[in-house]
Amino acid sequence: MPTAAFASPSLPVDASPIDASDGLASVGRVGFWSGLAAFAATAAYVVVQLAQVAGVVHPPLDAILIYGTSLCIVVPFVLEMVALHHLTRPSRRFWTHAALMFTVMYAVFVTANYVVQLATVIPATTAGLSDGMRVLEQTPHSMFWDFDALGYVCMGIATLLAVPALGSVGFERWVRRSLLANALVTPLIGIVYFHPRFSTRLLFVGSPWGITAPLFMLLLAIALRRRGDYPIAAARDTLSRCDPSAIRSTSPSTAAATIG
Repeated sequence: MPTAAFASPSLPVDASPIDASDGLASVGRVGFWSGLAAFAATAAYVVVQLAQVAGVVHPPLDAILIYGTSLCIVVPFVLEMVALHHLTRPSRRFWTHAALMFTVMYAVFVTANYVVQLATVIPATTAGLSDGMRVLEQTPHSMFWDFDALGYVCMGIATLLAVPALGSVGFERWVRRSLLANALVTPLIGIVYFHPRFSTRLLFVGSPWGITAPLFMLLLAIALRRRGDYPIAAARDTLSRCDPSAIRSTSPSTAAATIG
C-alpha cells in the first residue's frame, strides 16, 4: 500500500518523507553535545569566578579565564536553543522562537564584550597602554558592564520563554523547573549589575545563577537527546504496525507531533 494512501490523525498524508537516519535524530545529537559544552563552559566559569574571589588567580590571568570561559558558553548555548526550537511541536514553537530571539540578543551583547576585553583591553593593559582603553574596560556601570548585564538578562528571559515548550510530566518536568529557576534568578542578576554601589559582597547575591545556569543547560541537553531519539522510533513503530513498507521513512510533522 503506498505511503500517501495511509491516513491517520497522527500521520499526515501530505508530509514529505525523510530518511529515518536524518533530521531529528541528528538535531537531537547536536543539541545534546552543544548543551554539554555549554554546561562545561558555565561550570568552568563558576570555578574561575570563585577562584578569583578567593584570591587564587590574579590579573591578568583571572580576567582572561573569566572572559574566555564566558565566551565559550555562547555558541554551544545558541545551538542548544536552536535544537530545542526544531525539536518542539509546531503548536509550541512560538515560545521557542521567542526564546531563540532573546538567546541571539544574549549572544550579541556578551560576544561584543568578551572579544573586546580579550583582544583589545587586556593586551593593551598588559602592555601599559591602559590610558586609551578606559572607555572599553568592563568596570562597574561602564558601557561593556551594561552589555554584560543585558546579555544575562536576555538569557534569563530566554529560559522563561522556553518553559511552555517543555512537558509537565516525566523528565521534562525537571527541565521545565530548571528553566524557570534560572529565569527567577534574573532579577538578582539585575541587582548585581545595576545597584549603585558594586562590591564583592554584592556579587554573591547573584550566586544562585552559578547553580541554575549549568543545571538547566545539562538537563535541557539530556531532554534534547531524548526528543531526537524518541519521535523517530515511535513514528517508525506506528508506521510498521500499519504499513511495513513505510518503516524506511518518517515525516518531519509525524515526528514533531510526538514531541513536547
